[in-house]
Amino acid sequence: MSLRSLTRFVSLSRPLVNYSFSPTKSYSKTFNNNNGISRLVINPLLCRNLSSELKKSIDEKVLKNDIVLFMKGTPNEPQCGFSRAVVQIFDAQGVDLRKIKAFNVLENEELRNGIKEYSNWPTVPQVYIKGEFVGGCDIMLNMHQSGELEDLLVKEGLISLSGEEGSAESSSNEQKQQQT
Repeated sequence: MSLRSLTRFVSLSRPLVNYSFSPTKSYSKTFNNNNGISRLVINPLLCRNLSSELKKSIDEKVLKNDIVLFMKGTPNEPQCGFSRAVVQIFDAQGVDLRKIKAFNVLENEELRNGIKEYSNWPTVPQVYIKGEFVGGCDIMLNMHQSGELEDLLVKEGLISLSGEEGSAESSSNEQKQQQT
């Protein structure tokens, strides 16, 4: 079980066995899962990377754009396999990659660490659709394979059901031209 699935589905796992917190010591949870006991340790001093300015900046980015991708590299030149996979998933879904507002976390260490605290998600890439955090590569892959991602993209008007990006837009333009 990965750390991401452990943190996302902690409520589905067995009850918490051990919990301890101190502002100057590590935060620690011990979980009893099907594979044995797992321990998650987080040092709170290392997790305080999100300044109010950075939070405001991330809020603006996430809320202003339909699809936001915090990744390593760019959609045209991903710098890690997980970021590349997310870009390929969007491409397979028929999303115009120019509609994705991507931020290269390798160019900004504060953003790279702050986005993890902002979303409470430990890894990059991170995807936001219409202001809502969707997840990372594994969640995107699962949603793509199950059809949930296509449903979400259609519901939010980011792709058409037939997969032909912009067909509703071109129909609207044709109707306007016929009226004039």
